[in-house]
Amino acid sequence: MQSQTTQIAILIAITTLIFLLMPLFLILYINSYTRHKKNHALEKQQMQQKFESEILQARIEVQDQTMQTIATELHDNVGQLLSLTTLTLNSVNLKDSEKAEKKISSALNLINKSIKELRELAKLLHGEQIVENGIGYALEQEINLLNKTGAYEIEINNGLIDIVERSPDKDLIILRLLQEIINNIIKHANATTITFDAFYNYKTLHLNIKENGIGFDQEKTTAKKSGMGLNSINKRIEMINGKLTLNSSTNNGTIILIEIPYP
Repeated sequence: MQSQTTQIAILIAITTLIFLLMPLFLILYINSYTRHKKNHALEKQQMQQKFESEILQARIEVQDQTMQTIATELHDNVGQLLSLTTLTLNSVNLKDSEKAEKKISSALNLINKSIKELRELAKLLHGEQIVENGIGYALEQEINLLNKTGAYEIEINNGLIDIVERSPDKDLIILRLLQEIINNIIKHANATTITFDAFYNYKTLHLNIKENGIGFDQEKTTAKKSGMGLNSINKRIEMINGKLTLNSSTNNGTIILIEIPYP
C-alpha cells in the first residue's frame, strides 16, 4: 500500500514538474522564434539595403560610362565633322559658283551628320530611359556603340532579345554587366572579333559573349581572385541570382556565359 502511495506521489510530482516546465519551454520557444524572426527581418532588410546600394552604384557607373562615351564621341566624331565643315566653308570661293555650290552642299551634309550624331548622343544622356525601353534595346545600344568604333568585327546571333516584361532595377545591373565586360575586352583581350548571343526562354535571360583574344589562365586568375574585373562581375551576377560560366585559356580567347532569372 505504501509502495502504491509512493508511486502516486512520484507521478503527481512528475506531472507537476511537467506543468511547471511547459510554460518555461513555451517561453523559451517563443523567445527563440521571436529572435529568429527578428534576425530574418534584419537579414532581409540588410539584403534589400545591399541591393539598393548596388542599384545606386550601377546607376552611377552607367552614368559615368555614358558621360565618357559622350565625351569621346564629341571629341572624335562630332568634333571632326564640325572641323571638316569649317574647312569646307572656309575654302568656298564665291566667284566660282559651280565649285562653291558643291562645297556648300558638302558642308550641309556634314552638318546633317553632326546633327544626327548629336541626337544619338542626346539619347545616351538618359541612361535610365534606355533601360526603360527594355533590356533588348539597352543591349543593342551598347553593342552599336562598340560597333561604331570600327575596332572589332561584331557578330550577333539570334538577333537581340525582345522581352515584354520589364525589370528596370535588374536591367540596370545587366546593362552595367555588359559595359564592364566590354571594357575588360577592350583593355585586356586584344581581340579582333566579338560575338554576342542574347536570347530569352523559360523565364531566363541568356547573354553569351565570345571573343578571339589572348585569353588567360583561369586557375591563376581564380587563385588571385582578381583579374579582368571578375570579382565585380561575379558580385553583380550574385545580386540578381544569376549564374556565370567562364571558359578561357591562354591564346584561345574567352567565352562568357551568363544566365539570369528574368524578370
